[in-house]
Amino acid sequence: MVEERTAELRSANNQLQQEITERQRAEEQIHYLAYYDSLTGLPNRIFYKELLTRSVTYAQRYEQILAILFIDLDNFKRINDSLGHNLGDQLLQAFAAKLQKTVRNSDYVARSDKNEITDTVSRPGGDEFMLLLNEISQVQDAANIAGRLLNDLTKPFELEGHEVIVTASIGISVYPFDGEDAESLMKNAEIAVHHAKGQGKNNYQFYTESMNADVLERLTLGNELHKALDREEFLLHFQPKIDTRTGKITGVEALIRWNHPGRGVISPGEFIPLAEESGLIVPIGEWVLRTACLQCRVWYDAGFRQISVAVNLSGRQFEQPDLAETAAMALRDAGLATKYLVLEITESMIMQDPERAIVTLREAQSMGMHVSIDDFGTGYSSLGYLRRFPLDSLKIDRSFVVNSAHNLNDAAIIKAIIALAHSLKLKVVAEGVETEEQEEFLRELDCDEMQGYLFSRPVTGEEILELLDKEK
Repeated sequence: MVEERTAELRSANNQLQQEITERQRAEEQIHYLAYYDSLTGLPNRIFYKELLTRSVTYAQRYEQILAILFIDLDNFKRINDSLGHNLGDQLLQAFAAKLQKTVRNSDYVARSDKNEITDTVSRPGGDEFMLLLNEISQVQDAANIAGRLLNDLTKPFELEGHEVIVTASIGISVYPFDGEDAESLMKNAEIAVHHAKGQGKNNYQFYTESMNADVLERLTLGNELHKALDREEFLLHFQPKIDTRTGKITGVEALIRWNHPGRGVISPGEFIPLAEESGLIVPIGEWVLRTACLQCRVWYDAGFRQISVAVNLSGRQFEQPDLAETAAMALRDAGLATKYLVLEITESMIMQDPERAIVTLREAQSMGMHVSIDDFGTGYSSLGYLRRFPLDSLKIDRSFVVNSAHNLNDAAIIKAIIALAHSLKLKVVAEGVETEEQEEFLRELDCDEMQGYLFSRPVTGEEILELLDKEK
């Protein structure tokens, strides 16, 4: 009986030990899920805030400075959409590993958990990372690390046979100058990264007090932008394109403006980036297509049947799978033939994914629409691809035209572009023509069309009609 009782107690003890071990493992798993990102294994936002709070207390006690780097991958959604979520996750893991190699052992690396805000529910943690730089001797140390990280990103990631190049925007806040607690430092670093995005991405920015006002201004404007379409606050102006030989108007470029009820007319440079970030650029772009075609129909009905209208496409708009059909529908609704619409895309836009761009452009061209590359000369496109792109015209960027009559390099570039385009049977349009000297220079080079303040500023549809009447 003693032996049996001893065996029972031993069995019960083993079972108890097993339950304790399993409970410890469960608690460890719960702790891991609560404090670490499951994809990268890095501390998550909650743990990062605890680490930052401890570091701030330590820095305060010993009168030291520390810095936060808030890092946001640029255009990650585009990479995720084109390569798939699996490769997107691999990129985040590879980027996390690169971060850990870039910083010192005394610096903590964490990945922020903001998927509920960025709508990236399939990517827990989103595409944002944070670095905590402890015990730095001077503010410049944070800039050095940020610069080193941006430089390291120039080397592509190899992911399942794909060579992926990414850039990042970095916001920096420094204790005690930009906040004296974890919450303030994190908030201000995030404000700084939004400013870095606004400065063209792929750079770092230190937090400054003025950024709070800028962020509030952008937030207010962004909220009002959501209502602008419903309130019919947008309008189009049109800038004529002039035939170099005859001096007659052959077409116009549609340029959107926002007639804000409280601020007056807002230029596209102020609100288009906000529309791109929010995704509103797609419905706004569709409105531009419809409105431009309807206005072109007004000129057509007035007897001016040689006038086409060019519409600038945004990157988001160009990625839409139904782009060509959307444009065709705008033309059908206006009762216009497809030859009256010119789709303008930037050189850098089509080089994001050249093969996909070729398919999209061929579809539009097969329907009868014309396709033009805007700002040509600034996007470093491959001449091999240029030969394959289904295009009708090139627009020489205004930066080359400004000094063309006096700068030998700009003059040589324009001459080469015109010769290249004509060899490919493409029409050439020079934009930004402001002086008679520039006009004469372009005429001598056999440029086909010109556009600029020398001929007309962007004006309303009614004013275009008046200009056309004067040409009769």
